[in-house]
Amino acid sequence: MLVKEFLQMLRDPRMRLVVFGMPLIQMVIFAFALTTDVTKIKTAVLDLDHTPSTRELIQRFTAGDYFEIISRLRSPSDMAGLLNRGKVQVILHFPPGFEARLKSGNTARLQLLADGTDSNTTSIILGYANQIVTRYAQAKGRERLLALNPEIKTGRVEIETRAWFNPNLESKYYFVPALIALMLMVFSVMLTSIGIVREKEIGTIEQVMVTPIRRLEFILGKTIPYVMTGYITMTLMLAMAMLIFGVRIQGNWLLLYVLTGIYLVSNLGLALLISVSARTQQQALLTAFFVLMPAVLLSGFMFPIKNMPETVQYATFLNPMRWYLEILRGVVQKGVGVETLWPSILALSVLALCFMSTAVARFKKTMS
Repeated sequence: MLVKEFLQMLRDPRMRLVVFGMPLIQMVIFAFALTTDVTKIKTAVLDLDHTPSTRELIQRFTAGDYFEIISRLRSPSDMAGLLNRGKVQVILHFPPGFEARLKSGNTARLQLLADGTDSNTTSIILGYANQIVTRYAQAKGRERLLALNPEIKTGRVEIETRAWFNPNLESKYYFVPALIALMLMVFSVMLTSIGIVREKEIGTIEQVMVTPIRRLEFILGKTIPYVMTGYITMTLMLAMAMLIFGVRIQGNWLLLYVLTGIYLVSNLGLALLISVSARTQQQALLTAFFVLMPAVLLSGFMFPIKNMPETVQYATFLNPMRWYLEILRGVVQKGVGVETLWPSILALSVLALCFMSTAVARFKKTMS
């Protein structure tokens, strides 16, 4: 069974490309596309004050790699057109008298217009802008106090922040390992789900049924080749993640590979369960799509599980990808071991055992 399955899977050059090439290509494409880092924000400036204060604040906006001034406007009537055409994401509007109000101790107002079609990106941009303006206002406040009384001592509070596991908060260190989990699930479920159904459609299942092979041996023969190819694909994806994106495995490599095997077995058990229940490859593929979409959305890959309704959170317990993502982040980013990850390891092991045993029980060596 093992030899037959390997030959059937790898004899077609296109199948070899699908098994080994497509996961790598898609991981690289998705890793570049999926990012929450907001930089190079296209910005327009409408400065109706033309004073050193406005120029200094504009300089603070462009000092980093976040805001990029691409247009300077002359009148308020130009603002709506730029936002409507999507030429800019942000417009900074300095009204007349900005510096005069600032020096007199009154509130100097700056208008920031942002394109709110993407609410998440807009909230990040507004956060950046609030930090820049707050620091500018604090600096100007201290200057004014020192100008009034050079001997005055102004106290201040500083907060020192540190982000563990990802000091620069770069999204690639979050998304790239998660994409490995996603690719392993998609391709293991999609390819394996049509395995038994393909045997039924081309008629070779009848030859298997007349052999003395037992149900467990048949399921293992269908599973082990895909586990091995899954390991090869994972190794290639890890190598690309390290070479291209600079991802480093902080924890134990052996532990990562052992737990990946449990994850692959759980995915393959789910796929075989789909395969033994379907009558045609089309039914198997449609069922696999039906399973994959909720599995990805309810895994914590895109949306935090804690933000979901409580009943939906309970549903994620049946999702192998949810537990593997927790394991992957723990081993790859945090460098923790079994003593910390044992709840996720236990849950993933139980799912693997349940899916595989159910697939064995559902498979029957009869045509009915």
